[in-house]
Amino acid sequence: MALETWLVKVKTAISKHNKMAKKSHVGILAFEIAGLMTKLQYLWQSLSDKNIQVVPFEGVRKIVSNDETFLLSLACAEIVENLRVIAKSVSRFGEKSNDSSLRCFERLFEEFANSNRDPHCWVLCWKEMEAKQKKMEHYVTITANLYREIDELSEVEHGLKKLLQLQCSNSSSSSSTISNDNLKKLCELEKKVFWQRQEVKYLKESSLWNRSFDMITLLLARSVFTVFARIKLVFGIGSHGSLQRSLSVLAAVYPLENSQLERQEQIKKFFRSNSKLLKPPPTTLGAAAFSLHYANVIIVLEKMIKSPHLVGIDARDDLYGMLPTSVRVSLRGRLRGVGFSASDPVLAGEWRDALGKILSWLSPLAHNMIKWQSERSFEQQNLMPRTNVFLLQTLFFANQAKTEAAITELLVGLNYIWRFEREMNAKTLLECSNINGYQNLPNSD
Repeated sequence: MALETWLVKVKTAISKHNKMAKKSHVGILAFEIAGLMTKLQYLWQSLSDKNIQVVPFEGVRKIVSNDETFLLSLACAEIVENLRVIAKSVSRFGEKSNDSSLRCFERLFEEFANSNRDPHCWVLCWKEMEAKQKKMEHYVTITANLYREIDELSEVEHGLKKLLQLQCSNSSSSSSTISNDNLKKLCELEKKVFWQRQEVKYLKESSLWNRSFDMITLLLARSVFTVFARIKLVFGIGSHGSLQRSLSVLAAVYPLENSQLERQEQIKKFFRSNSKLLKPPPTTLGAAAFSLHYANVIIVLEKMIKSPHLVGIDARDDLYGMLPTSVRVSLRGRLRGVGFSASDPVLAGEWRDALGKILSWLSPLAHNMIKWQSERSFEQQNLMPRTNVFLLQTLFFANQAKTEAAITELLVGLNYIWRFEREMNAKTLLECSNINGYQNLPNSD
């Protein structure tokens, strides 16, 4: 009985040891972790004094809001939400860690968000964080190379397997031996597979794949804490000793006038109020789920206005089909009573100027909407964002009525210059045909 008990204990100990051994290295999680590192790098860089630009441009002021405090809070809320999503993944990794502090990451992160409490001193100073950023960038680059090489190895192995199966089927159907050409192909593929496996092995050893799981998870945890400390610093929420306040431009531009007690209360409500801020008001395109659709409409209009002479009847019909009912009704009201003639070059020029001015502030919001959406698509979610676009700089928070009024104005103007171009082209063709007809008249002499 005692022997059986001892054997059970040994078996349990071996089982635990094997589980710990499996967790000792990052392994297949390297690719997911590389994606998280990329996002953390982007957040950190976007919060630098050089890159942080939430000062609204004309389009934001016209159809989103003129309230700089509100716009600043939207920018802060979006960045915090992005970090919260990353922190959730880090928390999931922390639960698998052998480090007890990392297993409590979620609770520690909440405490840090609410009270700046950092019992393990995870917040790094500026120089340390910059060094960690370079280290993570190195890991991400090598891990990306590993991903490509594994993909290539899979293709080469598949090709070798296919060729071997083909040779087996040929040899079973006939007694002929393998030809020299096929034998040469087999040897080349086998060599390629061998060297490709060596390359993959080398990259695994030097990438995240072979790094300590606990060490990498701790690196992620400390980076999350440091980025969050930077967010608080940049947007003037609370303070933290590890990062000097003088590093922040926005903290000087938008200083907090609240007392220390009020600031602490503000921090406690940080996460709770964050999700509410990002919920678009009912009067916005985001609430109506029209922001992306209207962005596409505006971009189509922009192309048509730049080259109205290239717009055909079918293209006009397609554009009209994209318009929601409210815009169609507004457009019909504006065009009611408008004559069929559009031959005034002065009026056409005025319309071109007016449309150019509208597009100068409306078009950037539409293009930003497409960029923002595409960078958050499933295919792109693990890649480095190519732009530093805030949601407030898109059509998401744009007032629906104001946006539709601007689109209607573009449609009315496009209607006139399109008809003007067609009339001018028709007039030119008529004049050319008259000249040709005159030249073809028989000579009376």
